[in-house]
Amino acid sequence: MSQYQKVAYYTLGCKLNFSETSTISRQLKDAGYAKVDFEERPDIFVINTCSVTENANRKCRQIVTKAKKVNPDAKIVIIGCYAQLKPEELASIPGVSMVLGANEKFNIEDHIEDEQIDPEKALIITGNIKDVNTFVPSYSIGDRTRSFLKIQDGCDYFCSFCTIPLARGKSRSASIAKTVEEAREIANTEVKEVVLTGVNIGDFGIDTEEDFYGLIKALDKVEGIDRYRISSIEPDLLNEEIITFVLSQARRFAPHFHIPLQSGSDKLLDSMRRKYKSSLYADRVKKIKSINVDTCIGVDVIVGYPGESDAEFQKTYDFLNKLDVSYLHVFTYSERPNTGALKINEKVDKGLRNERSKKLQILSYKKKRAFYESQLGKKATVLLESEDHDGFLHGFTQNYVKVKIPYDASLINSLIPIKLEEIDRDGLVIARMEELETSTK
Repeated sequence: MSQYQKVAYYTLGCKLNFSETSTISRQLKDAGYAKVDFEERPDIFVINTCSVTENANRKCRQIVTKAKKVNPDAKIVIIGCYAQLKPEELASIPGVSMVLGANEKFNIEDHIEDEQIDPEKALIITGNIKDVNTFVPSYSIGDRTRSFLKIQDGCDYFCSFCTIPLARGKSRSASIAKTVEEAREIANTEVKEVVLTGVNIGDFGIDTEEDFYGLIKALDKVEGIDRYRISSIEPDLLNEEIITFVLSQARRFAPHFHIPLQSGSDKLLDSMRRKYKSSLYADRVKKIKSINVDTCIGVDVIVGYPGESDAEFQKTYDFLNKLDVSYLHVFTYSERPNTGALKINEKVDKGLRNERSKKLQILSYKKKRAFYESQLGKKATVLLESEDHDGFLHGFTQNYVKVKIPYDASLINSLIPIKLEEIDRDGLVIARMEELETSTK
């Protein structure tokens, strides 16, 4: 081993990145490197980047600057989507030692031992994304409560606003058997909840002649995991078979779906190269609610996409306003290099983009409030997290209602039966433990 022994990690972006950072940290730990906090003057900083928005790119630069202040002599290694897409740009940031592409990041140990690294010039090791065809299983460990299990990587969709296929390559996954093996490893820890994550998880098995439905049926049988969540799944891949299994047959899957919409305008969906119409999306929501009205449904939506006139935006607003969904993740369109949307001339003013974003964020607040109100008086099970929030424990019910109960350290990382009572000023639901209610009778 080289003189560099202490490593700190910083992850930007999605759950998939967190699962991969955790896996890389375990690889380096097995090789003798000690994982330390960012401020503990590490010898190596590993920064896992996102490149979905321009803000993520700026954040990466800020983290590099912070790292150099903590230890000016440290190696700084950049991995992730931004590293694959813009290696030269990252290498030009003062202080960066190495930039590793999509294939190379899982061989980080070999690269950081390279004594040929020039402290004055960053080393770039990346390959052609078309040659990236290996799936590396990953899962996060460190949070006792939940783990992000990577079940799929890459994407074949090439939506006009997205750089992910260019950063992560084609869709691929492990076998069901291998994925179940990873889940069993997680089951041997204290983790209670597993979040299935990937770039386009509904495409699981596209390269192995298996499918997502077969996977979730197999995962549902793994003992030692109390709850699964599906992080995000495309509406065209969320078929009735999956919906019915999750909501009425599975033992461990939470009644919670996060389904990207992006626009309620069919004109814009077509321009975005999405693979469905708004009517299909509405049908999916209707099917879900017909089986379990208490199911939580989250929605991704983009505002300010080129060609989004006032009328097209209003179609999205009206569509979402009528839809029986629980919350929105609102993304303001950001121009990304090498995407099809750049060729569209009808740009939307950035001020107008922000204005539309605020309108949908207000709508999201109303949707979430209405969903929470619909749950008051009902019984649920909450998984309690470890932080002390001003004398309260927080956690999420199976259908993703965020609740609070008085702090009790013995309840951390426990699944507790509760009754949902009222919504506080912060928008959380105050809950009462069912055991306490019973004992006072």
